[in-house]
Amino acid sequence: MNRPFAFLLLFVAILSAATDVSAADDTETQTLLAANRAFLSALAAHKSPAVANLLDNNFTWTDAHGVTLSRAQLVTKLPTPILPAANANAKGTDAPPKTHLYGAVGTVEATRGRVYVLQVWVKRPAGWRALVYQEVQALPAPAPGGGATASPDCDNPCKRVPFQPKTATERELIQSYQAVERAVTAHDATAWGSHIADEFFAVTSNSDMPLDKATRMAGLANQKQGGIAPFPLLSARMFAFGDTVVMTSKQQPVSGPPLRVTRVWIRRDARWLESISYQTTIQNPIQSPIPNR
Repeated sequence: MNRPFAFLLLFVAILSAATDVSAADDTETQTLLAANRAFLSALAAHKSPAVANLLDNNFTWTDAHGVTLSRAQLVTKLPTPILPAANANAKGTDAPPKTHLYGAVGTVEATRGRVYVLQVWVKRPAGWRALVYQEVQALPAPAPGGGATASPDCDNPCKRVPFQPKTATERELIQSYQAVERAVTAHDATAWGSHIADEFFAVTSNSDMPLDKATRMAGLANQKQGGIAPFPLLSARMFAFGDTVVMTSKQQPVSGPPLRVTRVWIRRDARWLESISYQTTIQNPIQSPIPNR
């Protein structure tokens, strides 16, 4: 076989493999969206068994007020989503939902106006199961001196955190998380960006503006970007799925109510990168059924 023809065959094989991977990803995305629609539709119809069948054992639901429900509590209460079930297939929304596949983890993000919803799904042997549902009602920026404020010295979480890693993955992730928070404190856009995925998206109840990677880096460089700050960590849980980790936490600003936070981390090129951050203010901490999770 001559060399040019061999190279041609190799190129065709590579192109075919890439096409197969793309087709497989598209099929999996559609399967994920179908599960998402089924979940929201079952909630709207108050079909408890159907809802329960689509929930992971570690599932948590956080509404726009910061009230968090466990799997058992959700199945009993069956709350109404802040966005309608139609949002799962982009009907009647301000923007079509964004989806990302990270191995055994899939994310669906929907938005309408100032309302943002994150749903994190995990692939189990029986199919996609919901791990996190979180709503964020992004409010107008607080007046100067108001809203949540961060600790000026950032001892927690920059230097220490109340979380004891049990695995090498958890140790690496905590180190990356602290590096991100130190970069925020130092307004070091370059250092911050080295730990952030290109598709990064963050939204918080304490700001009127969602942030992508470029916007956040520009804000850090100008030393005037608000909204996402290193608030002390009270507690955290990590769910590892290969090169993807879902981190849920509770954080307490120096002033203002605590927040529920969900972050998604992915490992690329031997480095953990933050790709998603949703922060919901707990408007009435006393009523929150899961105070330390």
